[in-house]
Amino acid sequence: MLVHKIDEEVSLRMFNKDDAVEFYNLIIQSKSYLKEWLGWLDHTKRVEDTAQNIQSRYRELIDNGGYPQSFAIIYNGRIAGTIGFNTINKANKMGVVGYWLGEEFQGKGIMSKAFKALIDYGFIDLQLNRIEVRVAVENRKSRALPERFGFMEEGRIRQAEWLYDHYEDHVIYGLLANEWN
Repeated sequence: MLVHKIDEEVSLRMFNKDDAVEFYNLIIQSKSYLKEWLGWLDHTKRVEDTAQNIQSRYRELIDNGGYPQSFAIIYNGRIAGTIGFNTINKANKMGVVGYWLGEEFQGKGIMSKAFKALIDYGFIDLQLNRIEVRVAVENRKSRALPERFGFMEEGRIRQAEWLYDHYEDHVIYGLLANEWN
């Protein structure tokens, strides 16, 4: 799936090197909003940092036998955020999903469409058996997504992530291929 058109407004596509400036600007514009739940934002200081991130996504493509691992979420021709598998364990056919959306794109149903498309991709194209989502316990908006799509809450990891000045506990959600409709 290099480009997947979901509907007239939303699609998923691989990042390309020409996306660095637009993606960087989205990160910077949404930084204070995203910083509540994402710990890597202080490491993105220049367009070059974003360009390196995009370049690393090309290496994922090679590692996955030509299948992309992560995507730009496109809304009406603009990059609205990103979604993908933070990790894929080929031996166990398991992937861990990560996602975020720029502040101005919230509340439009974009992430729900992207999430469903990614789960379809994981189970159908990548032939995963299990997909996980790990999200901060207090991040209600992000937790609502796997809950809406039938993921089971399977447990909690205490102090799973360092966010600037404190640890956050994570909830783990899981869904098996035979549970996906």
